[in-house]
Amino acid sequence: MSCLNDLLRPLTAFLVAASLAGAPLAALAQSEQPPKRQSQQKPPAKPRTTTAPAKPNAASAAAKTEALPPSQVGIGTLAKQAFMVDPQTSTVLLFKDADKPMHPSSMAKMMTIYIVFEEINAGRLKLDTRFRVSERARNMGGSRMFVELGSEVSVEDLIKGMIVLSGNDACVVIAEGLSGNEDSFAERMTAKGRELGMTGTVFKNASGWPADGQWTTARDLAVLSWRTIDDFPKLYRYYAETNWTYNNIKQDNRNRLLKTVPGTDGLKTGHTEEGGYGQSTSAIRDGRRLIMVVNGMTSMAERAQETARLMEWGFRESTNTTVFRAGDTVAEAPVWLGSMDKVPLVVAKPVQITASAGQAVTPRVIARFDGPIAAPIAKGTKLGTAVVTLPDNRVVEYPLEAGADVERQGVFGRVTTMIRHYLFGWLS
Repeated sequence: MSCLNDLLRPLTAFLVAASLAGAPLAALAQSEQPPKRQSQQKPPAKPRTTTAPAKPNAASAAAKTEALPPSQVGIGTLAKQAFMVDPQTSTVLLFKDADKPMHPSSMAKMMTIYIVFEEINAGRLKLDTRFRVSERARNMGGSRMFVELGSEVSVEDLIKGMIVLSGNDACVVIAEGLSGNEDSFAERMTAKGRELGMTGTVFKNASGWPADGQWTTARDLAVLSWRTIDDFPKLYRYYAETNWTYNNIKQDNRNRLLKTVPGTDGLKTGHTEEGGYGQSTSAIRDGRRLIMVVNGMTSMAERAQETARLMEWGFRESTNTTVFRAGDTVAEAPVWLGSMDKVPLVVAKPVQITASAGQAVTPRVIARFDGPIAAPIAKGTKLGTAVVTLPDNRVVEYPLEAGADVERQGVFGRVTTMIRHYLFGWLS
């Protein structure tokens, strides 16, 4: 799939352009009620428990849902920023201030993890590669995996530490191991974000720890989420782990949807005092995937309830219709001097559209190509484009390929064809 950012941008002419200027972040701890810090000598068997936030009563919850703040697209939500997309069709289902700058919190770790996955795919890192823990890493506050000063930790353990345990210490170990220091690694993160199309994002560290000038947007995090899923299908599995034990300390993944919403397989939660509680989530059902980013909730409980409600709404109220299956013929193009008069033009991937559940949709499809096409033609050669106009007037383009091999005519056939063309072509 081409860059998701290119597919998402045309949808929302009404969207507010993101500004990177904003009030500086306060130096507040980025943490989601982590276990209390343990002594360096010997960590306890498990972290201390924390007091769970009080559950809102039924009356207050009902009052909230009766007057939800409106969204520019989709239903109202308690989130300050929200963005939901079907990446297979580039259809935005939910949009609320999704291009306004917000604090990334621990969702910034997805970029650190993306870079690690990229290094593994390129062969420059292995899962058993080990990095040494510095004093800076060991002393990180907030959520941690509790690495020991001077120890060497494998890349696989650090991946789990960042994803499952949301370890700020693990992020520093990775940043220092790959770039020497965290500042240099943050510059690499921002550059990679630009490469992926995250135009409203600036990273200042590897973990999302509050820092002046560090911003992102809900849309940008959705782009990062999809690229992670699409670019690293084998490594993405780590995002689905519900708990993990390191250094004799077992911690649960803060993404509660992994256990409560069917099909959820990632991605990352986050929290800062300044930005509130947020989450980037993805779920897949019957082959259809939805990606959602929300931020600005007031508690872990509210975040879990609201993300579950929105994800269920997305699957329930919309559905995908297949216009063409992979390999279906969209049109036929005339062939010049070939063993066949025409060559089928097919789509390599399914062409789908998203619409409200129960709504019949009939998109307009136009095949564009330069013809006649000179033989020989190899099957799979890109020959044109299928232009699909959706019911909401969005236009999405899909490449058209030759559906068959077409050999060049022999000498006698070519001569006959050219004589027929020059003598009688004017009659056609």
